[in-house]
Amino acid sequence: MTGRADAARPAAVVVGGGLAGVTAALRLAEGGHRVTLAEGRPRLGGLAFSFQRGELTVDNGQHVYLRCCTAYRGLLERLGANRLVHLQDRLEVPVLGVSGPAGAPVRTLGRLERAALPVPLHLAGSLARYPHLSPADRARVVRGALALRRLDLADPALDAVSFGDWLRSRGQNERTLAALWDLVGVATLNARADQVSLALAAMVFKTGLLSDPGASDIGTATVPLGVIHHDRALAELERAGVKVLLRARVTELKPAVPQHAVRLEGVDEPLAADTVVLAGAQDTAAALLPPDAITGQDRLAGFGTAPILNVHVIYDRRVLRRPFFAALGSPVQWVFDRTGHSGLAGTALGAAHPGAQYLAVSQSAVQDEIDLPVAELRRRYLPELARLLPAAGGAEVLDFFVTRERTATFDPAPGTAALRPGPRTAVPGLLLAGAWTATGWPATMEGAVRSGHAAADAALADDGRRRPSDRGDGRWPR
Repeated sequence: MTGRADAARPAAVVVGGGLAGVTAALRLAEGGHRVTLAEGRPRLGGLAFSFQRGELTVDNGQHVYLRCCTAYRGLLERLGANRLVHLQDRLEVPVLGVSGPAGAPVRTLGRLERAALPVPLHLAGSLARYPHLSPADRARVVRGALALRRLDLADPALDAVSFGDWLRSRGQNERTLAALWDLVGVATLNARADQVSLALAAMVFKTGLLSDPGASDIGTATVPLGVIHHDRALAELERAGVKVLLRARVTELKPAVPQHAVRLEGVDEPLAADTVVLAGAQDTAAALLPPDAITGQDRLAGFGTAPILNVHVIYDRRVLRRPFFAALGSPVQWVFDRTGHSGLAGTALGAAHPGAQYLAVSQSAVQDEIDLPVAELRRRYLPELARLLPAAGGAEVLDFFVTRERTATFDPAPGTAALRPGPRTAVPGLLLAGAWTATGWPATMEGAVRSGHAAADAALADDGRRRPSDRGDGRWPR
């Protein structure tokens, strides 16, 4: 009886085991589908993953989320991972400015933080004390923020405008761009103001800074990302009855009636599916989509990507006494202390140097640096870290390495919205998911999870088994 009942359930294949694919697979399984998830890599998590470098556990890049990232927070809860992350009680971002030569740098520490006041007063005190802007520039920022708050995010005209052009037309200058707008925007959008669509930038700033007082509080993992996005995800998928295939690259999709055929590399018999969710990157989807599956399908070839570089440094001593900081006046953008959850203390290197510290420098929108040799990056970044952190100047570098994601995100340039398809295609039972689809969010973990919900909602609605994520905030349906 169990076999007959199982065979009566619709079959679904999810292609891609990133956060979008994990979300879609879990939702479809909860909605009554027999789900197979095929991932070409040996692990889940997409571009938010961990790997071993000898005894050290390394995240490929620093990933953070905000309190307003309700869909990602919902996934964490669904995976039972709430205790594996830390969310600030109240936003606090140390911003360290540096000027002058390496031998005699002048350092100025400021903070972007919020008070227990309603929007927009929650940031007023912090901005008034912010040492990296003059009083006149602080007033400019206030005028720009109020103008942003008045924008209608549903207005399609915003996508045709450069954020940088819009900011300058509202009185912003190079100082306010560097010390605030790009400080936040580069990290969240992976592009500088002149390179990004006003629609996406306005969404980020309105949602994160100008919606709810706590929206911008920062969350980070306290364990390697792989513990959450692979270990916990795999356990929950299997508990939900999802068949997970790793190292299973999908080479061909043949739409057919009554079922689609999904062919795996090296496997003779294709997977049969009533529903297929393509939850990989845009180039993967473009290669598998049948002709005319979405309107203007050829546009996907022009959908650009943007890189992220991470520089990893292990010092023989502690050189940073806070969890992270952002930098101004330096090529360095954001620096994070990764000592604890990398397991450094338990390695032979950590045993030989009990006070050793592991820092990760996260560099977004670095098209001009992404392919530089490691030796050149070492010459560039070690002196800059010494300019920013006095203790680094006298510390021994025990290890230095680099991780690169050349196609980390989609390119959020003006005109991006027209390139982002929704979850449905013209082929019944064929759906799209991924942070690059039309979520309204930039290419973030939040956007990826929301896209997985959207694809699952569409599939469940089509077969009458709808369990919608209808709270309006992307949280997991109950």
